[in-house]
Amino acid sequence: MKLPIKAADVFIIFLVTGVTFYFAYSVYFISQGNAQVLIRGQGSEWTFPVDAGETITVSGPLGNTIVIIANNQAWVEKSPCFNQTCVASGIISRQGQWAACLPNNVLVMIQGTGDDVDAVSW
Repeated sequence: MKLPIKAADVFIIFLVTGVTFYFAYSVYFISQGNAQVLIRGQGSEWTFPVDAGETITVSGPLGNTIVIIANNQAWVEKSPCFNQTCVASGIISRQGQWAACLPNNVLVMIQGTGDDVDAVSW
C-alpha cells in the first residue's frame, strides 16, 4: 500500500533539511570570532591571534620546539622528541583543538570566546 505525499510532508522535509544545513554552516564555516593560539612551554605562556603569522620557538627540557601560526591555523613544525606525535598531529584550526609535545612540555591550543560545539554532546 503506497501512501501519498502531502504538502505538510514536503514542508517538514524542507524544514529539517534547512535546519540541518544551517547548523552545519554555523559550526563549520562561520569565522572563529576572536580565537587565539595559546602556547605553553616550560614555565612560560604566550597568546597570539589565530591570524598572527608567527613562528615561535619554545624551549623545553629536550630542546626547542618550533610552532608556526599562519592562515588561521597553527601546527608544530619541529620538535626534539623521539616519537614526533606533536608534529604528526598536524594542523589545528578550530577552537578546542590542541597539539602537545609531552616529552618537551609544550602545549599548543586554539581557544576563544566564540560559540563552539562540545564534542561530547555533539
